Amino acid sequence: MQVRWGDSDRLGHVNNTRFVEYMQEARAHFLLTELRTVGSRAGAMVVRRMEVDFLRPLTDDSGPVKVDVTVLAVGTSSYTIRHVVTDRHGVVCGMGDAVLVAFDVKKERSRPLSNAERAGLERYLVPVGVG
Repeated sequence: MQVRWGDSDRLGHVNNTRFVEYMQEARAHFLLTELRTVGSRAGAMVVRRMEVDFLRPLTDDSGPVKVDVTVLAVGTSSYTIRHVVTDRHGVVCGMGDAVLVAFDVKKERSRPLSNAERAGLERYLVPVGVG
């Protein structure tokens, strides 16, 4: 992803909220594209929790940045995705874990993951402490 002109503050550092946006864009791409390549499609999901570590600043010259997405855990109705943000030199600048919950839009509550969703997510499963 390219670092956009409006992503940085007056100090030339990418705003922390933009890190989260980069992670969201990568996660959406993963769910829409990568899972489709393994014959799965994610249904409606909501983010239940997100934790982000800002390790090094990104600047206007850091891009394009790369966001790697892996799956850390798959439960009955939720799963955890890890996002690792690296700059154009391969330096890890941030890391964030998001817990997503499968969501039934009509009933407005959680739902179990489908077998196809589970199989697609488990293909990208990396044990905690790895990656």
